[in-house]
Amino acid sequence: MITSLDPKTALVLVDLQKGIVGYPALAAAIGGVLGNANQLVAAFRAAGQPIVFINVDPGDARWPKTRKDSGPNNPGPIPAEMLQITEEAGIQAGDTVITKHSWGAFWQTELHSHLQQLGVTGIVLGGIATSIGVEGTARQAYELGYNLTFVTDVMTDMVPSAHEHSTKIIFPRMGEVGVTADVLAKLGV
Repeated sequence: MITSLDPKTALVLVDLQKGIVGYPALAAAIGGVLGNANQLVAAFRAAGQPIVFINVDPGDARWPKTRKDSGPNNPGPIPAEMLQITEEAGIQAGDTVITKHSWGAFWQTELHSHLQQLGVTGIVLGGIATSIGVEGTARQAYELGYNLTFVTDVMTDMVPSAHEHSTKIIFPRMGEVGVTADVLAKLGV
């Protein structure tokens, strides 16, 4: 249940990029996720609240490489088009896009300083994959002291049980959990 949003709350959408939204394992849910993300983007715009899109480029990772990061499972460089945020998420020219290189969007990026400059104290969070990019970002945001609001119908995961675990067990420990309609009601737009 979402009880309130901070007066300065940012919408942060994780990995709604062309190279991810087309994964076959996401096909059943992706239309609803993107439609709901688009509604939130429009509402945050109307309310004059910040919107940040996060994409991921693991090929430019800035952490020490492990066995997991090399070998036959490493896809190599990702084409630039696959890094672009999908238009269906509501992105517009001039929107803030921050590229992360690991699971969480705060590590070695300008996200925290950007939000601090805007006076943001709360984050409404959604994206793909619930148990990876969204949860990784949420854990970092929580440790930095942001008030978190999780919008579960703006999230999906390649593994349904992982989505359930994050939304039912992990996220309620860090913030409030609800759906798009709850956030729209709190924005009052």
